[in-house]
Amino acid sequence: MALIDLPLVHPERKTVGFRPLKTWGHFRKLVADKEDTAQVFHIIEATKSRKSHQQGWDFMGSELGQRLLREDVDIPTILDDHDRWADCGPNSVAQHYIRFMKREGLSAAGLVAESHRWMPPEKRLPDLTEWYFERLRDTHDLFHVLTSYGRDALGEQALLGFSYEQNHNPGVLFIAYAGAREIKKAIGTKAPLYAAVKEGRELGRAADKLAHMDVEAVMREDIDEARARLNIGEPVIYRECLAILEAEGHGCCDLLAPQAA
Repeated sequence: MALIDLPLVHPERKTVGFRPLKTWGHFRKLVADKEDTAQVFHIIEATKSRKSHQQGWDFMGSELGQRLLREDVDIPTILDDHDRWADCGPNSVAQHYIRFMKREGLSAAGLVAESHRWMPPEKRLPDLTEWYFERLRDTHDLFHVLTSYGRDALGEQALLGFSYEQNHNPGVLFIAYAGAREIKKAIGTKAPLYAAVKEGRELGRAADKLAHMDVEAVMREDIDEARARLNIGEPVIYRECLAILEAEGHGCCDLLAPQAA
């Protein structure tokens, strides 16, 4: 069956309300083992809101959403095909993305594999809603590149603040502030960590919906032009925090999960 012919919502799909105890339990496991990033997906699933579902449904009903559904491009596959972007200039989104992924030792397929540790493909419901939520997952590292938030612990929390305002999942916001609290508790820094998360939220609220972008087209854009077109502002407070953390001797402050999506 063609992707566009799938039902919008599978009859067995349920939108669960916020489950705080379950969310907190998975967060503690994430703190205990920063590499256990499957816990992130547990948290997000336990906190998906009606608003995030509705946003996806509205997007898929739009002209752009319908076109992307018809084209059925597999985002992880094209992102990991670095040769595909060989003709893009050094300041293109594609070349910034490739440098970022190589520097961090990441692949788009790797994040997919992490999500499948939480829920294997055969257990996922075959509907367009699943396609949309997978799109949110698959564009995570592009969010990093376009916003210039790093993969240090604070960069991940600030980016989650940005992502919450984009995607409206309360679990994402919970991880952002709880993660900032864990950093503060661990090192006692004077850096305004919560302000950095708040700044991320403000930037996310002002920007266009990045998960709704035509990934193939954006990858070929000049990154400065793409940021301007998508109305992505500068994370000033975040960078100030990094400078304070560095002065305090904390380096990149890699304290929490490196792939909190």
